[in-house]
Amino acid sequence: RAMAAGGRGWFRALALGVSFLKCLLIPAYYSTDFEVHRNWLAITHNLPLSQWYYEATSEWTLDYPPFFAWFEYALSHIAKYFDPQMLVVENLNYASRATILFQRLSVIFTDTLFIYAVHECCRCINGKRAAKDILEKPTFILAVLLLWNFGLLIVDHIHFQYNGFLFGLMLLSVARLCQKRYLEGALLFAVLLHFKHIYMYVAPAYGIYLLRSYCFTANNADGSLKWRSFSFLHVTLLGLIVCLVSALSLGPFLVLGQLPQVIARLFPFKRGLCHAYWAPNFWALYNAMDKALTVLGLKCNFLDDKKIPKASMTGGLVQEFQHTVLPSVTPLATLICTFIAILPSVFCLWFKPQGPRGFLQCLVLCALSSFMFGWHVHEKAILLAILPLSLLSIQRAKDAGIYLILATTGHFSLFPLLFTPAELPIKILLMLLFTVYSFSSLKSLFRREKPLLSWLETIYLIQLVPLEIFCEIIFPLTPWKQHFPFVPLLLTSVYCALGITYAWLKLYVSVLTERISVRQKAE
Repeated sequence: RAMAAGGRGWFRALALGVSFLKCLLIPAYYSTDFEVHRNWLAITHNLPLSQWYYEATSEWTLDYPPFFAWFEYALSHIAKYFDPQMLVVENLNYASRATILFQRLSVIFTDTLFIYAVHECCRCINGKRAAKDILEKPTFILAVLLLWNFGLLIVDHIHFQYNGFLFGLMLLSVARLCQKRYLEGALLFAVLLHFKHIYMYVAPAYGIYLLRSYCFTANNADGSLKWRSFSFLHVTLLGLIVCLVSALSLGPFLVLGQLPQVIARLFPFKRGLCHAYWAPNFWALYNAMDKALTVLGLKCNFLDDKKIPKASMTGGLVQEFQHTVLPSVTPLATLICTFIAILPSVFCLWFKPQGPRGFLQCLVLCALSSFMFGWHVHEKAILLAILPLSLLSIQRAKDAGIYLILATTGHFSLFPLLFTPAELPIKILLMLLFTVYSFSSLKSLFRREKPLLSWLETIYLIQLVPLEIFCEIIFPLTPWKQHFPFVPLLLTSVYCALGITYAWLKLYVSVLTERISVRQKAE
């Protein structure tokens, strides 16, 4: 309704504006991920299917599910018209101007799926708050928060990755579930899993929600489940979708007897607990605590200097690392922690059904819990929680406050990804614009309610400014830079971890203490 004929103009303007900005970022710095995707183009273009998951000329081997490999294969047939040299497997770190142009444009072009998904999500927002000014419409605010998301812009269009169209698939599946088009939503999510397996983090939310809303077709008057309403047909249809998509993706490798090899590539547990730069999660706080206790132990002579391993997590390499004082963490331990952290949100979705909003809350909590306790988490994974939380932030003041804390801290934690001097003003300017907009728009949307943030939360967020000044300007001028080059990373990671942990706990408390209204029970 809100996206009716008159509303299409502003949406188109927002989409075109952000696409133009992405084009301006084409010459910007790019990370090793650029070479990763160039290599995958070359592998899928030149080698038979049977060698895709064995090829190891480059250290950046193919480690995404088969649908993504086919996506690279399709792109490679366009890439050959730009520069055939980029499709030579042996051309490591090849980056001609035509290659850069092609890879950048491929990300911008595939983002059209993301734009369409955002449009569909905006249609799901009921326009109860009729605003005279277009700028104060919830749909307009949501469109800006998603289309112009700072994290997605710098991760995809500077750092270089293809998250846009993947998040497009996820948001489109969310929109379909909100529109009660359950089978379409399930199909889109199944396809997404075979594009990038990180989305397994949020699979429990999809599984439970589809079981509760689609496989069981009715509730009792008190909101509890009517067990007799179980539909065998609906379960069969969902099962068929999952099996067919999986067969299409993994079937060829099953026939070739290569499934174990594909699985080994997708889940490389040889990598350490933390990424080269610690993601701002529970393990960053755990590692920092271990470091602090080690220093303290050495000062007080509780620890023997000779017995402490010299290899440090701050060397900037992905490696296995033994903690000195605290117990070392295994992949199994992180799996158990993640499972325990996700469990309450899944229980809430089952026992306190709140329709699409309850599903979104569970989705965000699953993403955040996995980010908090997962094994070898990348800092970029925080976007998996920030984007769906945008949908909740425009509906209730409580969620808007949590969104502001999570988005500001989560986006700030991505700063170390862009460490080149030329990108410093770009990232600061874009982050400032996005953050100022989020605060002002959500504040005006909920101006009749109490302030979105407490004074303590506001102080915490303001402290990010001196932290950035210290890391970027003051620290490089000090003699410590030679001996402790990792300090800015460590400070950023630990400080942001505090904010993200706080947002996670606050959202959990909000979901667990929420009461269900009579109307929702009836639904």
